[in-house]
Amino acid sequence: MAQRLALQRLLSLPARGPLASHGRAFGTSAGRRSTFNVQDGSDFQDRVVNSPKPVVVDFHAQWCGPCKILGPRLEKLVSKLEGKVLMAKVDIDDHTDLAIEYEVSAVPTVLAMKNGDIVDKFVGIKDEDQLEAFLKKLIGA
Repeated sequence: MAQRLALQRLLSLPARGPLASHGRAFGTSAGRRSTFNVQDGSDFQDRVVNSPKPVVVDFHAQWCGPCKILGPRLEKLVSKLEGKVLMAKVDIDDHTDLAIEYEVSAVPTVLAMKNGDIVDKFVGIKDEDQLEAFLKKLIGA
């Protein structure tokens, strides 16, 4: 009974949040379109190396604690840039060849790539201000 009353109260509250004003329950965000998981070497070549836009490459692993903190933080900031930069996620356990090719010796490792070239890089976790500066430098803002 108490659960039903709590649910009724919750459902009677006015809609809030980013989707409330759009009048739809589900939508696609810029973050989802600008962030992708690399499928294989060919996909990396097509979507990262040959990208006309700057790309942030997040080399991570499922077992890596700092990666679990950095990944969402970076995705959030990339989505705020509304398509000015893309984010490629590379799981080093699934794509060891790419990790070796790009000399990834620790995770998380994040590369900033422009026109197929690495223009910046960091290893480890960063706070939001440091990530914003990293992204602004990449897009030239």
